[in-house]
Amino acid sequence: MKSRLVWTSDPEAAKRLREEGGIDADADQEPAKQSIRVGIDRKRRAGKSVTVASGFQLTAASLGELAAGLKKRCGAGGTAGDGEIEIQGDHVARVVAELERLGYRVRKS
Repeated sequence: MKSRLVWTSDPEAAKRLREEGGIDADADQEPAKQSIRVGIDRKRRAGKSVTVASGFQLTAASLGELAAGLKKRCGAGGTAGDGEIEIQGDHVARVVAELERLGYRVRKS
């Protein structure tokens, strides 16, 4: 019987339910199956440019690792969250090239 548990603060109970199949474990989707949009955002940023890559279907840990690699490649700061990576500055070409190298389908917007 599937559990109807909505939320638990007990990590052991959550682990037990995942192992039994009661909770779907978060998993990363293959890069080739993801369509990523990369563009520049200047709104709400006091005129500063930010490169935004959105549409990722990754766990928070994987998204953070990917963001760290992109930030290092661009030599800039940034953040990751909610399926989106923001990198300070105009780095669209560099981000597109790196994501395509990793196997993602990328569209400039």
